[in-house]
Amino acid sequence: MIITITVVLVLVLIGIIVAVKYPQRAVSAALALVTIGSIAFHFLTPWWWTEIASNWGGIDDTIILTFWVTGAVFVAICLFMSFCVWRFRYNKDRKAEYKPENSKLEWALTIFTTLGVCALLAPGLIVWNKYVTVPEDAVDVEVMAQQWYWNFRLPGEDGKLGLTDIRNINDDNPFGINLDDPNGVDDILIEGDDLHIPIGQSVKINLRSIDVLHDFYIPQFRAKMDMVPGVVTYYWFTPIRTGDFEILCMEYCGTGHYAMRGRILVDEQIDYEDWLSEQVTFEEMMASINKTDLIQLALNKKGDK
Repeated sequence: MIITITVVLVLVLIGIIVAVKYPQRAVSAALALVTIGSIAFHFLTPWWWTEIASNWGGIDDTIILTFWVTGAVFVAICLFMSFCVWRFRYNKDRKAEYKPENSKLEWALTIFTTLGVCALLAPGLIVWNKYVTVPEDAVDVEVMAQQWYWNFRLPGEDGKLGLTDIRNINDDNPFGINLDDPNGVDDILIEGDDLHIPIGQSVKINLRSIDVLHDFYIPQFRAKMDMVPGVVTYYWFTPIRTGDFEILCMEYCGTGHYAMRGRILVDEQIDYEDWLSEQVTFEEMMASINKTDLIQLALNKKGDK
């Protein structure tokens, strides 16, 4: 921080000296100093990304590549402007030269612009394809958003999440699990509490919202996706280090948007299993409100299969 402030002050001082001594070149010098200062601030800034905690380092690499491409264009344009302001400053004896067309310049600009756009888009498309191509060993986890908190659902011993329907949601069935689907009986339900996942296990995050637009974002995982009512979106990641990470909603969702936060904890396998054993299944929740008859129907159907 001290180095950054020092560099800024030095550049400001240089700009003042140039403006006083060479007033006709002040604008040109200012443009050059702003360019140099921007580059210095980028490399010396104390603010940067948090340490990554998932397999998506490729997203960081793509953003850095974007910085290099756009940064090179920014420097080239600003320095060219500075040169033009200095080189073609007012001179009463100079006459302007009129060139309505320059095919070589147009071709060069077209080719370089095309290469720049390809350099920006191609890596992102490659990473996006990986982002939505879920590995076969990934475990399904459902995230259900509503104003203004997060609910989670994990598969039970059968390894499958039961079907849901928003029309089934009520006080007794807050997740809207389909009572006719036996796969939902052992689903593990987490209402408004922290989510735990084991380190090294690929996780497919299935996202749904039951009211308005939300966005599920974990900064250290570099993972986010919009949640649209009526649509199930998804992405996947593999946590690579243990820790306690914050979940944020990155889509304005009403007056309580600022408070829509959660926690996701990455545990060692033993710690994860201990936590998992303490959670409530859908069957246990229905039994606690004397709805075992409905659960029994689903179990009977499972037995018939």
